[in-house]
Amino acid sequence: MADEVTLLNFWASPFGMRVKIALAEKEVKYEYSEQDLMNGKSDLLLQMNPVYKKIPVLVHRGKPVCESLIIVQYIDDVWRDKARSFATF
Repeated sequence: MADEVTLLNFWASPFGMRVKIALAEKEVKYEYSEQDLMNGKSDLLLQMNPVYKKIPVLVHRGKPVCESLIIVQYIDDVWRDKARSFATF
């Protein structure tokens, strides 16, 4: 499933690391968008997560998924043909 997948994240975020691990387990190819939270939030982040304005945000086919645990569950649900994620155990 070669979809448009983008991860908006900040390098030091443990929550973003959780999502990166899930993407790696499922072998999902994605574009990484580093968010410089120290110098303000990007327009893309504010557009994709207008309520909480936080990272990580997974953008799949133009639709955002927010909150790391929800993102991990989403990854497990969408990419079922790959190895099972730790989120379902």
